[in-house]
Formats: sequence, structure tokens, C-alpha cells
Amino acid sequence: MENFNIFIRSIFVDNMIFAYFLGMCSFLAVSKNVKTALGLGAAVTFMLVISLPINYLLENYVLRAGALKWLGPEYADVDLSFLSLIMFIAVIASLTQLVEMAVEKFSPALYSSLGIFLPLIAVNCAILGGSLFMQQRDFPSVWTACCAGAGWGLGWLIAIVAIAAIRERLQEYSNIPKPLRGVGITFIITGLMGIAFMSFLGIKI
Repeated sequence: MENFNIFIRSIFVDNMIFAYFLGMCSFLAVSKNVKTALGLGAAVTFMLVISLPINYLLENYVLRAGALKWLGPEYADVDLSFLSLIMFIAVIASLTQLVEMAVEKFSPALYSSLGIFLPLIAVNCAILGGSLFMQQRDFPSVWTACCAGAGWGLGWLIAIVAIAAIRERLQEYSNIPKPLRGVGITFIITGLMGIAFMSFLGIKI
């Protein structure tokens, strides 16, 4: 039940875009049409679901103080926590390369439409933010980390698909003032959606 609670909170209450505004670069750049937004959102979700459990195991069995005691009592005092940030980034970058190769092989059209933004998943602060939140909140198990990663990923996917759908309709049916076209109106809509998502703060499971 606790994992389900964390999963729901990660989607609606602790949404990466609307609560923390993480991953805004790719959010703004790739949200011009729904198909591309859906592809990138799925890739980010996959990355969070995979990278959080791996980084959780790395943190708890290698990096934190006393984590290496399973190797023997002589390693009980070893503290490698100063390497956590660079190790998290290395894991995310490695997984990004695998995702990029898989997308290029199985969906060349999506790979072409995402362009440079697919390898830039490696520096998407939403993915690194998930690992840092995991570290900060000291999740009790790898399953909790997996549920949180899935929730944050789905929340990011919902956010980018929703803004892409709104931008498509605005472009088709609305006469937006010239100074607000593009990023300007996107920032305004994102702010309004963030305010709307604040209504989920009262959710109790």
C-alpha cells in the first residue's frame, strides 16, 4: 500500500514538471506535436523505471557509508558517498545509449523526429532528479524506488503529452498574439497546469 501511495503521489503531487519544473528543456522543445511528445515521454519513463532501482542498489550496496560491509568487516568503514553523483550520471548515460540504439533499430521514424533530444535524455534533469530524490528520501526497498520511478516517469509523460495536445489545438484554432507564440504561450500554459495540479495536494490514500 505504501508503494502504491508513493506511485500515485509521484504522478500527481510530486510531478516532475508541475511541482519541480525538472526536465523543462526537452519538455519545451519536443512538445510541438503529440506523437513526438509521447515517444520522448515513454523513453523518459523507461529510463526512470530502470535507472532508479539500479542507482538504489548502487547507493545502498556500494556507495553509502558502511555499504561494503557485505564484502567483509574490514570494509565496514568505507564511505564512497562522495562518488554518488558521478556514478548516478554514469548509469543514466549508459542506459541512454541503450535506449537510443533500441529506438533507432525498432522505430527509425521516432528516432528521426526526436533528433538530438533522444541522446539528451542523459542530461535530462528529471531523470537525475529522480535518483537524487531517491537518495534524499531514503527509500526502504528497491521496489519503492521502482514505483517512484514509474510514477515520476508517467507524470512527466502525462505533462508533455498534455501540453503537446494543447499546443496543437492552439496552433490550429487560436490566433495567439505574436509575442506569445511558441515558448511564451507554452510557459503560460505550463504555469496554469502547475496551479491546476496543486489541487492534488489534498489526496490522501
